[in-house]
Amino acid sequence: MDQQSPFSSSTTTAPLLLHHQPWWRRHFNIKNTLSSELSGAVGDLGTFIPIILTLTLVSHLDLSTTLIFTALYNIATGLLFHIPMPVQPMKSIAAVAVSETPHLTTSQIATAGASTAAVLLLLGATGLMSTLYRLLPLPVVRGVQLSQGLSFAFSAIKYIRYNQDFIASKSTTPRAWLGLDGLVLALTSLLFLVIFTGSGDHHTGDESNDNESRGRSSKWSRIMSSIPAALIVFLFGLVLCFIRDPTIFSDIKFGPSKIGFLSITWEDWKVGFLKGAVPQIPLSILNSVIAVCKLSGDLFPDRELSAAKVSVSVGVMNLVGCWFGAMPVCHGAGGLAGQYRFGARSGWSVVFLGIGKLVIGLVFGNSFVRILSQFPIGILGVLLLFAGIELAMASRDMNSKEESFVMLVCAAVSLTGSSSALGFVCGILLFLLLKLRRLQCSGSMFSKFKSGSAIDDETSSIP
Repeated sequence: MDQQSPFSSSTTTAPLLLHHQPWWRRHFNIKNTLSSELSGAVGDLGTFIPIILTLTLVSHLDLSTTLIFTALYNIATGLLFHIPMPVQPMKSIAAVAVSETPHLTTSQIATAGASTAAVLLLLGATGLMSTLYRLLPLPVVRGVQLSQGLSFAFSAIKYIRYNQDFIASKSTTPRAWLGLDGLVLALTSLLFLVIFTGSGDHHTGDESNDNESRGRSSKWSRIMSSIPAALIVFLFGLVLCFIRDPTIFSDIKFGPSKIGFLSITWEDWKVGFLKGAVPQIPLSILNSVIAVCKLSGDLFPDRELSAAKVSVSVGVMNLVGCWFGAMPVCHGAGGLAGQYRFGARSGWSVVFLGIGKLVIGLVFGNSFVRILSQFPIGILGVLLLFAGIELAMASRDMNSKEESFVMLVCAAVSLTGSSSALGFVCGILLFLLLKLRRLQCSGSMFSKFKSGSAIDDETSSIP
């Protein structure tokens, strides 16, 4: 009688495990828990909300149009890339739009985004972006990621400690301890997220399922990972909006705004390209394409993104939406890190986020800005802090002192010079200089070795 192979039990029980999965997980091919995906969906809102709110108040950005188009972007990228690919505002264009006097108009913001998109579309379609991605040294990319992550973390601490004037882009008075946007609220949210998400390592649905099936996962760990902590914190912040200002109820007007083409002049193209696109293009190449592709390979080794596809994606999104007044957007490494940090492991996370944005844009329209204006900034700071730390931790794989040296110099210049492009150039020059120095040292040692061998040969030939 044939004996059953010890490995046969795993093959026979696999269909049973799949059969007992929830119907929604089998139907949508979601390997992670639904609560984790929903929690991860709000992981990048710490950067999204402040920028969108500022541009709506300062440059009269159409919030309803932006929410609808970014919702469609979220849904499309989630289904195409199969990872929690974020859709975030182009930060350099947003900063210029607010800081310039007079402020950039909606048409000028749109031309800045369209110009940046055209460059990225060209780089992606011709394959130049893929070539650049292969040639760039990893320590330089890690330096850009480290600087971006620390920049997010520094901004998050300011959000938590101080009241913010987003229109003037500065911190004002120290935040009070008590109140509906006080330090106690922010620190409580921070403590809640630390308790329920830890360092972020355990928040993986696949690992949880494997451990549960083998009986090695503790009950406490399963409870922790099943609670959508970030989503709870965000929804709590939305509830506080109405408590802080009850007049919001009377100011809400249902229905989206009318979507139409912008009126764009040649002067808008000139101002948008020179003031908005020129500083944004290097940042988009480094952070929206190169850094996000590297990070996708770190977080999802079997699903590393193609630099060409990501570059084309940024180009297509903005060449579609900017003409209607939607905010120029990109794929940010910080957003991917934030969504991963709070549990997102698939594209369905951003699909759920897109559905939420679409509902809000269609139901509340531009009146949703009244709600966002009362959102506790301390809670946004807490969400942004976790996203920044997760992005910065991607640089922990620098093993040699030389790699760490290049990475830290690149990060330091990027932070102090307020320019990722400047840090990138310094990092590349330093990397090449160290390589040249190593080649010269190797050549000198080879010459000495060859000279020594020649002398030995001459000595041995003397009778």
